[in-house]
Amino acid sequence: MKRIALFLATNLAVVLVLSITLRLLGVEPYLNEQGLNLNALLIFAAVFGFGGAFISLALSKWTAKRAVGAQVISQPKTPMEQWLVQTVARQAQVAGIKMPEVAVYDSPEVNAFATGMSKNASLIAVSTGLLQQMSREEAEAVLGHEVSHAANGDMVTMALIQGVVNTFVMFLSRVIGHVVDRVVFRTESGHGPAFFVTMIVAELLLGVLASIIVLWFSRQREFRADRGGAELAGRRHMIAALRRLAALQPASLPDKMAAFGISGTARGGLMRLFRTHPALEERIAALENADKEFAR
Repeated sequence: MKRIALFLATNLAVVLVLSITLRLLGVEPYLNEQGLNLNALLIFAAVFGFGGAFISLALSKWTAKRAVGAQVISQPKTPMEQWLVQTVARQAQVAGIKMPEVAVYDSPEVNAFATGMSKNASLIAVSTGLLQQMSREEAEAVLGHEVSHAANGDMVTMALIQGVVNTFVMFLSRVIGHVVDRVVFRTESGHGPAFFVTMIVAELLLGVLASIIVLWFSRQREFRADRGGAELAGRRHMIAALRRLAALQPASLPDKMAAFGISGTARGGLMRLFRTHPALEERIAALENADKEFAR
């Protein structure tokens, strides 16, 4: 219930802020009696497409902390907290980024995630389940994976990709709705119900195709973060951590953080296209093959 309330509140705030932005910019309505104002529609789609993605990114740390109840370690109080902070500090220095916030959230599931507005203003959070069920070497590899996400700028990259596809989906769905309304249903002025029905259907279908594109990029940067984790903590330890995850079958994170966790939901068949992460077996094989190539 808490996650649903946060989701609704965040999205309502985004819509309100972007609606005010359009008014302040003096953007005319994209619908009029003559048809579509394409310039106004493009501005509308871009403001909502990119604006929504970047406002969500700006709120990501705040939202993530409250969604999972993550507690930021400001002053380490236990040996485990000291080890966590020291490990992330060392890895961040090697990766060339500012020290991220380090947090722990109470969950029996084994997972971790990185989020934040930029690579120098990031948050690395781990579950208590991960700390309890993984060795120090495996946990260090997971931390290296998440620090690599931050160092690679994955959060900003994914926001940019999401903004682009959001803009195209909003723009094209309304153009398709207009064409169907005018050509098929021969509405001569204004817009009839066919415009809105077609627009909604087109937006849903295009949204599915857009998700496939975004999630493909998400899976590719997982391989890159694994390589980064291997460089920061050792390839053998990164492979061991992934094997432990495969054995433990970790649960997925809330939707907005799922792409930046250490592991995603297992899906087969065509549903593989909608995975945020490659299969753990594929990730292990990629590291093992890289190891063999390096040995040559």
